[in-house]
Amino acid sequence: MTLADIIRGCKRQEPKAQKELYDRYKEVLFGITRRYIKSIEDAEDVFIEGLYKIYSKIDKYEGTGSFEGWMKRIVINESLMYIRKNKNFNLSVETDNIQIGVSPEIINSLQYNDVIKLLDQLPTGYRTIFNLYVVEGYKHREIAELLKISINTSKSQLILAKKRLREIYKKKINYKAG
Repeated sequence: MTLADIIRGCKRQEPKAQKELYDRYKEVLFGITRRYIKSIEDAEDVFIEGLYKIYSKIDKYEGTGSFEGWMKRIVINESLMYIRKNKNFNLSVETDNIQIGVSPEIINSLQYNDVIKLLDQLPTGYRTIFNLYVVEGYKHREIAELLKISINTSKSQLILAKKRLREIYKKKINYKAG
């Protein structure tokens, strides 16, 4: 089944097309929710909500731009709505002019599950900003608008998230080496 066939079938609410869409994109879309939400059970709930929204709003997809990108935005928005609704999402730390570099060796040595385990150790605000900026490619201005925070707060949260990730990772390496 081609992607165009799947989209047409989903617009007609055909179960076969819906299952094909699910099978084709479940790992990518669930991976997104998992990066934002610590609990696997909660991530599964958000994933299902996102999938439901994709199925019910597929008529709004006009065929312009990436269909996968359209679905990812829905799942990201569902994840952010969950965080706003269920978590203390207080991003009040403001620091100016902090600069922390990221070591390419650290990034290259990590695998997906390692990254998820590291992200699980971050506070919700750090984790959310890190995902939006580093993984999804949002700009600080977009993040600020999405989360209703200042641009400086977005920047400082990213810096602090990177710093915390580095500290966690270094402890992990020292623990294994010692």
